[in-house]
Amino acid sequence: MKNEFENFQATPVLTLEPFQEEPKPQPVKEEKAPVLNEDILSDEERRAVDAFAAQIDLMNSNAILQYGAGTQKKMADFSEAALENVRTKDLGEVGELLTGVVKELRSFDEEEEKGLFGIFKKSSGRIQSMKAKYAKAETNINQICKVLESHQVQLLKDVAVLDKMYGLNLTYFKELSMYILAGKKKLSEVRATQLPELLDKASRSGLAEDAQAARDLDAMCNRFEKKIHDLELTRTVSMQTAPQIRLVQGNDTLMVEKIQSTIVNTIPLWKSQMVLALGVEHSAQAAAAQREVTDMTNELLRKNADKLKLAVTETAKESERGIVEIETLRHTNETLISTLDEVMQIQREGRQKRAEAEQEMVRLEQELKAKLLQVHG
Repeated sequence: MKNEFENFQATPVLTLEPFQEEPKPQPVKEEKAPVLNEDILSDEERRAVDAFAAQIDLMNSNAILQYGAGTQKKMADFSEAALENVRTKDLGEVGELLTGVVKELRSFDEEEEKGLFGIFKKSSGRIQSMKAKYAKAETNINQICKVLESHQVQLLKDVAVLDKMYGLNLTYFKELSMYILAGKKKLSEVRATQLPELLDKASRSGLAEDAQAARDLDAMCNRFEKKIHDLELTRTVSMQTAPQIRLVQGNDTLMVEKIQSTIVNTIPLWKSQMVLALGVEHSAQAAAAQREVTDMTNELLRKNADKLKLAVTETAKESERGIVEIETLRHTNETLISTLDEVMQIQREGRQKRAEAEQEMVRLEQELKAKLLQVHG
């Protein structure tokens, strides 16, 4: 941001001939934008307003036309210079550079299967691969950081210039306020004294020239009132410019802080994590072989223990078994008892059936005899 504001006036100065004087610049006194009231003025400024109001001639058409125009012109030039600074500044490039740092770190991380610390796997040349990727990412990031540092220096200069802009804007605000207060004081005075006097004179004399003089003064008062209103509009613009300057300055400061955080925090943190990652990889490779030996030893011990347990338990089971197991004897006994029960049942059923057969044969014999006796008789 170039310092286009070196030639801008830094102290409020009132003049009835704005384009013929070049007041000497004085140091900026920064103040908050106050509400329009004489209380915002110092005693010296209040006396200057009173003295200036006494010099205003409302019958001077050219003076009314140029009243406060100098300050309005300075405000217009000031706004143009401020706008030009905003146009020439490209904070988007800084944002893209910061995004570039993130992309470099993320691309390095995504090249591994499980992030930065997903590299701890057995594979030949992994450490060399890590070092190569680290060197590439570091080179790109260092180049980006150099550009960021130059932007940071420029942004710090811009913040200082914006402070000067803010002070100049307050100066113009104060100057416009003094013009407005002086103009209103003069306008109120004329409408309270000179205009009633002319109206009274015209009423008493009845002359057309006296009536015209009163009408002319009233018209000039209306023109001057509109001029004061224009100055109030310009003053409002100045009032709105103050927070806008602070917003731009705040954005610059924020970008400086982001750049600073990236340079002093993000990049060193990434580098320290890479050193830790390389150290852990060395330890991981050394531990891998030991882990394999330990795993194999444990596996052999487990298998031998399982085989020993199986052999011992089977042997114990066989040694505890009798020649004839009790379960076999119990089954045999139950089978014999069941067999005897069935034989006895069959025998009982046989005796019963034979008795029934004998009784049936006796009955049949008797029936046959009775039938034979009936035939012979």
